[in-house]
Amino acid sequence: MLGGSGLVGRFCLQALLEDPTYERVISVARHELAIATHPKLMQKIIEFDALSSLTLPQLDDVFCALGTTIRKAGSQEAFRRIDLELPLTAAKQALKFGARQFFLVSSVGADPKSKNFYLGTKGELEQALASLLFKAVHIFRPSLLLGDRDESRPGESFAIVAAKIFQFLCVGPLRRYHPISAMHVGRAMVAASKAGRQGANVYEYNEIVAMSAQR
Repeated sequence: MLGGSGLVGRFCLQALLEDPTYERVISVARHELAIATHPKLMQKIIEFDALSSLTLPQLDDVFCALGTTIRKAGSQEAFRRIDLELPLTAAKQALKFGARQFFLVSSVGADPKSKNFYLGTKGELEQALASLLFKAVHIFRPSLLLGDRDESRPGESFAIVAAKIFQFLCVGPLRRYHPISAMHVGRAMVAASKAGRQGANVYEYNEIVAMSAQR
């Protein structure tokens, strides 16, 4: 699990710890997570620059909820480092230890050809992951995430309020832009691990909500 301290990551990590399918859950992070001790949880503290040399036990699945904003990262280059290079490095390293499935929190509208830097970067990562030799890659594309963050994002908070007001307009093809609970995304990621799908799989609002109820 990468990004276990984030909004979606916290729910995904909790779902993994509660799921009897997994005997051990490994959190890879720069700092120890502020989470109650759990017999299944192993925490590996590492600087992300050292991800390519990370040693792990035999793996089955990798869940990645790493992500930031360009504003918080400080530059487009730093954003690209966190949202593309680090997850891709982690994925390649995980393959060395037998990982069969990779689960990624991306974004609605992600497209490697997008002129929007944020969406283009997300799309590049999706494309790169799909080319790796995993049995399955599961890509979750939520719109605005609902939940309590540890950090303040004024712009995003305003957008969420506006989206809630106009969410009744998110029907038909626009349904994918409906705001969604981070809890639903985290739980859906774990549910997808048992779906038996192969190849590259993309999940948007309707399927994320449906899968979160299956866990």
